[in-house]
Amino acid sequence: MSASPLVDPSAVDLTRRQRRERTARALAAAAVTRSSSRREQLEDYVIRLNMDVARSVASRYFERGIEREDLLQVAYAALTRAARDFDPARHRDFLSYAVPTIRGEVKKHFRDRGWTVRPPRRIQELQGSIQRAQGHLAQRLGRSPRPPEIAEELDADLEEVVEAMAADGCFSPSSLDQPVTTQGGWGSATVGELLGANDASQPAVEARATLAPAVRQLQERDRRILYLRFFEDCTQQEIADEIGVTQMQVSRLLGRIMRDLQTRLSEEPSRTFPPAS
Repeated sequence: MSASPLVDPSAVDLTRRQRRERTARALAAAAVTRSSSRREQLEDYVIRLNMDVARSVASRYFERGIEREDLLQVAYAALTRAARDFDPARHRDFLSYAVPTIRGEVKKHFRDRGWTVRPPRRIQELQGSIQRAQGHLAQRLGRSPRPPEIAEELDADLEEVVEAMAADGCFSPSSLDQPVTTQGGWGSATVGELLGANDASQPAVEARATLAPAVRQLQERDRRILYLRFFEDCTQQEIADEIGVTQMQVSRLLGRIMRDLQTRLSEEPSRTFPPAS
C-alpha cells in the first residue's frame, strides 16, 4: 500500500471481500513500516474499515437494559485494541481475531453493568479469565477456541468453564408486570399473575436434558456448528468463515443437523428445536 492518503472507507461502497483484502494489506503494511505516524494512519484506516463489524456485534445486545451508545463505545474500543494488537505473522485473518475480542469485551461490559441475578463469585471471576483467554487462543489457533482448550489454557476445571460460559445472559429478568405473549398477540395476563400456574416451559427443560446425549452422537463438525450458532451466537456467515464453506452451505448444514436430532429423538415427538436461521 502506497504512502499516499488512504481513501476513507465510508466514502466507497466495498464488498465483504474487498474490505477483508484492504484490511489485510493495511495491517501487513503497518507491521513493516518504521514510521509510527504511518502505522497509526494504517491502523486507523483498519478501524474505520471494520466499524460495521463492531456495530453488528454490539447490536445483538441492544434493547436488553444497557444503553446502545455504551455498547457501541465498548465495541469500538475493542476493535481499536484488536487493530493495535494484531500480528499478521501469528494470525492470518483479522476478523477471526477481532470478532471474538469485540464480542468478549461487549459481553464483559454487559455482565458488569447488567447483572441483576448474579452467579457465584468464582463463576464471575472465571468469566473474566475466559474472555481474556478466548482472545489469545483465537489469535493462536485461527478460530474460536473450544471449551476444553480454554480450560487447558487456564488450568481450570472443564465443568466450571462450561458453567461460566453458560451463565452469560443472566442479566435483566422480565418484569412481573410484563404482558405474556401468546400466539395471537399480547394477552391480558401478566407474568406475575401466572406465577404458580402450570409451567409451560417444563417440556423445553426436559427436551434440553434429552438433547445432550443426542448431540454427543453427532460428528465433531456438526457439534462445532451447533456450538457456534446456539452457544456463541455466531451468524451463519461467521460460521461459514470459520469452517471454510459458504453461508448457504451453513444454512443447509444446520437444517440437516436439526433433522438428524429430530430423528434421534423421534420417540419423543413433543420435543422441538430452534430454527436453523
